[in-house]
Amino acid sequence: MKIKASLAIACSLALAGGAAAATDLVIATVNNGHMIEMQKLTPHFEKAYPDIKLKWVTLEEGVLRQRVTTDIATKGGQFDVMTIGMYETPIWGKKGWLKEIKPDAAYDVDDLLPAMRNGLSVDGKLYAVPFYGESSMLMYRKDLTDKAGIKFAERPTWEQVRDAAAKIHDPKAGVYGICLRGKPGWGDNMAFITTMVNSFGGQWFDMSWKPQLESKPWKDAVTFYVDLLKKYGPPGSSANSFNEILALYNEGKCGMWIDATIAASFITDPKQSKVADKVAFAQGPYSATEKGANWLWAWALAIPAGTKNTDAAQKFITWATSKEYINLVAKEKGWAAVPTGTRKSTYANPEFLKAAKFAEAEKKAIDTANPNDSTLPKSPYVGVQFAAIPEFQAIGVAVGQQMSAALSGKATVDQALKTSQNAADREMRKGGYYK
Repeated sequence: MKIKASLAIACSLALAGGAAAATDLVIATVNNGHMIEMQKLTPHFEKAYPDIKLKWVTLEEGVLRQRVTTDIATKGGQFDVMTIGMYETPIWGKKGWLKEIKPDAAYDVDDLLPAMRNGLSVDGKLYAVPFYGESSMLMYRKDLTDKAGIKFAERPTWEQVRDAAAKIHDPKAGVYGICLRGKPGWGDNMAFITTMVNSFGGQWFDMSWKPQLESKPWKDAVTFYVDLLKKYGPPGSSANSFNEILALYNEGKCGMWIDATIAASFITDPKQSKVADKVAFAQGPYSATEKGANWLWAWALAIPAGTKNTDAAQKFITWATSKEYINLVAKEKGWAAVPTGTRKSTYANPEFLKAAKFAEAEKKAIDTANPNDSTLPKSPYVGVQFAAIPEFQAIGVAVGQQMSAALSGKATVDQALKTSQNAADREMRKGGYYK
């Protein structure tokens, strides 16, 4: 009896020890569709790794950015895994705030699209891995362009886009020639305007870090943008960003739209879009150069340096960004619902290509975006639609407000650019880039 009792005690102690050993992994993420789907698939991960329990902190994009930035800068250690983007990754990686990601051979890191891998690396080391990625491209109503006799090249010029907008603009029939972002924000109107400025031959800063907002390419690009939307855009464009335009496009009210490639999966979905069968795609337009004409972004998973659960975090990140995870989403939700823009194997999959008629254009846009060489004149910063320096967030917000003011007629283009130049100059001096 004594032996049995001591065995029972030993077993219960072992069980208690096993339960206590389970690691709680706290993951901060953004509240969009792909991430919500990842949370629903938690049981699959916990079944494979019974010693790890996932705890989700899901936040709106702006709140997420504030929370994770504060936590990582103060070494708060609230989170074991963070959802961050291509803006934060190179800055935080350089500062030593992130752990290097070292997946095993089975993960197949060479399968990651080169643009995504490069954008999330510092000095050849990977500091985050992409959960989904995007570039930008031209999405247009082929029924309207066919009727007007318009044929787009694979990458049209901005002048061709303007001429097409003029031909298909028919507000009486409820169709606007073109819809573009106008809502102020470094990730809203400035993501789009920066790619336009790049293609006109402009840049944010020269090699001495001096802002270039009153240069000829900026004036030409912003004047072109304001004129285009005033003549052929929907009323109230200065309040529109991705979600507002997506709703307009799905209602059939936009002839053309240049925005995130991720939009393609929504506007070609007959459950959401009235024009799902009428959409075609081309590359982002250019003027003086094709460099930086389409942006590059990824929502990626990273491990903050302050975590005590590095091994568990590495296991989760490997699982959530693996080929197997993409196949799991396809099995549960269908190939049209998988996170795109991350792996070569996704674009080589016939099932995906059948479900996603935008796949070829999306991959080409991502492949041609180079965050290390995105401007015609040489630039000191990394990033296509942003400059990966801590000061850029404040500068991008200030300039975004001025561009919105120019669009709504509250300021002239010259006034808006002068105010923008002064704001950028002030931030850069404060940051110690020059005296």
